Amino acid sequence: MKKVTVLLDDDTAKQARTRAAEHNMSLSRFIGEALRNELRASDDYEALYRAWRKRKPFPLQGSPEPHPNREELYDRPIFRRR
Repeated sequence: MKKVTVLLDDDTAKQARTRAAEHNMSLSRFIGEALRNELRASDDYEALYRAWRKRKPFPLQGSPEPHPNREELYDRPIFRRR
């Protein structure tokens, strides 16, 4: 375990003490666990991102269809002026 000094503004320190008490923890343990959870979530995200990047592209199924042109899209009664 390493000891570190953390500077908090009064409002943040008060909220952190309250939250730590709600979880029946010391402020030090609460801050340590909050930081650990944040770092773990970041690591999990990075691992998922790297796994996604390793995936190979896959061919789309079916024959490609052309996109509709502007007139086809907007030639509907709801878009016509009265």
